[in-house]
Amino acid sequence: MYLQAIGGFEMLPVTITDNASHQIKEMMKEEEENVRLRFGIKGGGCSGLSYSLGFEYDINPELDEVDELNEIPLVIFKQDIPILEGSTIDFKQNMMGGGFSIENPNAIVSCGCGSSFRAKDRAGTPGDC
Repeated sequence: MYLQAIGGFEMLPVTITDNASHQIKEMMKEEEENVRLRFGIKGGGCSGLSYSLGFEYDINPELDEVDELNEIPLVIFKQDIPILEGSTIDFKQNMMGGGFSIENPNAIVSCGCGSSFRAKDRAGTPGDC
């Protein structure tokens, strides 16, 4: 299933769980208006690629896809979409605290720390976790 994005583009599906949605919305209350959640990947980590999750105010319509999931404005760099397709963003709470986790069906290798991975079509540049 494809989601219709702003500007008439189609974006491949990404899921944000209810727990993650609640946490993101709470965090967004501390930000300025027009903030968006940016989900992407960057080089680094012991497996070569790391997830990037943060807030964004500026978008580039030529490079970014914009959509809204669970009432959260989401931005993804178009180049990252094939690697992030089908990913789920979750928030898990335990006795040690809480944090976001990403489940990505396109990750062929993930490191033990859970913050870096390697994809079939993009290996990245391994570094420190």
